[in-house]
Amino acid sequence: MSVTGNIVIFSQPLGNSCADRALITTVLCLVLFHALTAGTNGIIEGVVRDKESREPLIGATVIVVGTVMGGTTDDQGRFRISSVRAGVYDVRVSYLGYRTVLVRGVSVLADLRTTVNVELDRTSIEMEAVEVRAERPLIQRELAGTSFNVGAGKMDLLPVSTVQEVLSLQPGTTLEGNVRGGKTTEVVYLVDGLPFMDVLGGGITASIPRSAISGITMQTGGFDAEYGNAQSGVVNIVTRMGGNEPRWSIRYERDSWLPDSWLQEQNKLIEAEVAGTGPLVQDKLSFFTANVVQSQDTRWWQDFRRQFDSPIVSDVNGLTKLEYMPSALHRVSLQALYSLRDWRDYEFSWRFNLAGLPERSRRALRGTISYGVNAAEGLWLTLTASGFYQHSKIGEGAKEDIIFDPYEYDFFLRYIVKGRRMWWADTRQLISTGKLEASFDGIDEHSMKFGAEINFYDLTSDLVKYEPQKNYFGRTLPAAPLLNYSNAYAYQPRSGSMYIQDKVQVALEGSILSVGFRWDWLDPRAERPIVEFIPTVPGEYQQVVSGKTRARFKHQFSPRLSYSAPFGPSTFVFVNFGQYFQFPLFDYLYSGQRPEQIALGAKNVQAGNPDLQAERTVSWEFGMKYGLSTNAVGSVTYFRKRMLNQVDAKTLVAFDSKYAGDFGFASYVNNAEAKVEGLEVVISREVDEKLRGSMSYSYMVTEGISEYVDQKINFEQWGFPPAAKPFPLSWDQRHTLKGDAEFLAFGFLRTNCIILYNSARPYTYYPTRDGFTSLDTSKVFLPNNARMRSVVFVNMKMSMELSIGAERKVTVYADARNIVNKMNVRWMDSSGRIGGELKDPGGYYDPRRVRVGLEMRW
Repeated sequence: MSVTGNIVIFSQPLGNSCADRALITTVLCLVLFHALTAGTNGIIEGVVRDKESREPLIGATVIVVGTVMGGTTDDQGRFRISSVRAGVYDVRVSYLGYRTVLVRGVSVLADLRTTVNVELDRTSIEMEAVEVRAERPLIQRELAGTSFNVGAGKMDLLPVSTVQEVLSLQPGTTLEGNVRGGKTTEVVYLVDGLPFMDVLGGGITASIPRSAISGITMQTGGFDAEYGNAQSGVVNIVTRMGGNEPRWSIRYERDSWLPDSWLQEQNKLIEAEVAGTGPLVQDKLSFFTANVVQSQDTRWWQDFRRQFDSPIVSDVNGLTKLEYMPSALHRVSLQALYSLRDWRDYEFSWRFNLAGLPERSRRALRGTISYGVNAAEGLWLTLTASGFYQHSKIGEGAKEDIIFDPYEYDFFLRYIVKGRRMWWADTRQLISTGKLEASFDGIDEHSMKFGAEINFYDLTSDLVKYEPQKNYFGRTLPAAPLLNYSNAYAYQPRSGSMYIQDKVQVALEGSILSVGFRWDWLDPRAERPIVEFIPTVPGEYQQVVSGKTRARFKHQFSPRLSYSAPFGPSTFVFVNFGQYFQFPLFDYLYSGQRPEQIALGAKNVQAGNPDLQAERTVSWEFGMKYGLSTNAVGSVTYFRKRMLNQVDAKTLVAFDSKYAGDFGFASYVNNAEAKVEGLEVVISREVDEKLRGSMSYSYMVTEGISEYVDQKINFEQWGFPPAAKPFPLSWDQRHTLKGDAEFLAFGFLRTNCIILYNSARPYTYYPTRDGFTSLDTSKVFLPNNARMRSVVFVNMKMSMELSIGAERKVTVYADARNIVNKMNVRWMDSSGRIGGELKDPGGYYDPRRVRVGLEMRW
């Protein structure tokens, strides 16, 4: 079977199973629905009037400058331009007998409407266009959830380098990327509406060149039905388009402008970037490209340079796009995104033998093609296909070349002075995606979206990993056998989704009701072994693999409801409810699933479970926004979440129970849960040119019975009972205060200052007498029963722009992180020592670093 456009090709016959029926249903929807790439486009709408009479002007022409998109006003003077890619534009409005108006800096946000109301003056002679500055509304009335937008201009001024750092500035987030009490893996990262994620290990798979980013939308609550496979947050990165005018830029940045003897506070970071855009065929075909090269030696460069040449970490990332728009009715886009990374890990206990840690590398490439057509009034259709490939390696050479060189410790069993870590891996991910949606706003007071997505995976993983056993206090048990985490698998699962969403404007400039439903499915296409434990003698068992059974097809329905309404002239209230599902990482499904692996009898083998269910979050959110003045707005938001079906591990019967201390193997199961409750208060001032910024305070309580997938099995290994009741999770930040101020210093330095504060986070205080026994053996073990110290960061970026001639501009900037050089605690051991027994400097967050850069644009 094949689908037009060669999006999907099946080489195997389809049967009558649930998985095959879901596959056929999804593909039929793809064929029927043709789609708009989710989360990358917005709408420009408004009313054109006569300035004196205030009467609507019928047939006025509205053009988005630099594109072929536009429209005319109706009999009420209204216009609407749909499917405008998120970004900043100029809009030209003209009408016969009236003076033309050029509205500068119209900001279009993904999935939102941008209102541009224009008044025209009568004139009897042709005159130059009047230029006005677009005003961004303080309150987005159709946004009945929590969302934050950062445009390219704002990002250039912030002291940030990555998308994750931008996310950490938002209310309800941590420095590590937890969003509203969720795990870091519960956030989905999208690039132009398509996931750019590691489906085996989690997290965003690569960096995006900064100059390639047009804007970032971060949704932390109440996201619509078009967004799936995410429980805590959605980060959508919209990349820049090509333009009709040639534009180029180069940027150079480093943190090591002074000799090492003068400046120790550096990572030896060097970064260079080049970006360009322009037309290939005027008004029809344009290109954009951005490429960045970065090298550094990390904060541990003093230790690394004794054993390796520079650089320790090297990154090459890039994005290239072609946009073809023969008319306002058609659009074709080609995109290539790549990332190459090589690096070495650092562990303080290996500092005298860093060559014993394996080299690591990652290669990622994504290609995307989309075709869009304005099929009817208010209906825009686009078909998008994408292919993603990632190859990750740990260790040198082939699997057959692995050298097992046992560890050698110093006398006190603290530092590893000789040997090699027995860790080698080769993983590959190939993901083919067809994504189609439809956006329809041809019916008054309705804005509808519906669509479907299908994913074909080809996953292979080959892992060799042996680790020494350690007790709870981190001490190595040299006489104990090594723990074997090795596994190998190759699977071809499938997944897909369909959704429908309708936003109904109950009254003009009034209430908006949004109703959405989403259906997600996963076919693991795997078989799991049936393991039986046969008693041999009393107290002893023998493990037998008696057969295998096919993993079940999984699917989930999730409703998304929201309502927003004005409450007085400057007050806006909203409420939303949603169920959000996320299928577990594939490594949790497939690792250690071969029967021969389970029969090995290795200790603490992590056996995957292809019958894992999707993790689920049930979320409520209530909020109010209030216009404090003409350029300031305040908001208060209360949220409550319950996370169910979280993945944890449980210990199964021992392989050979006659050996003392053999606790068997661990299998992943859905038996953990957590709950979050919090309040966010935000005051922002975005319109003022002299001083703009925001301040937020968050109070949040995050509790659960497990904070990582191996916690219960580790507790049992160490002889501790599993948690009997919920406890604060390690990212439980009760109080968080964030401030962002942008102003002009000394009349010529554009300055952005950020202050981040969070109260002390929990850790487990269970002190040891000698590294092997507890200081108080009668004390009950309670996870996360103590708090560390509060964290404060002050970051600042100052930039100065100079003009060289009419076309060239040069920007010089300094980007300072942790400018006061505060020793912020990252972790403590169970005895309350920062950095543990070795006083590992990694027990603190990064110290002060200052980057200086130069950018030229022409």
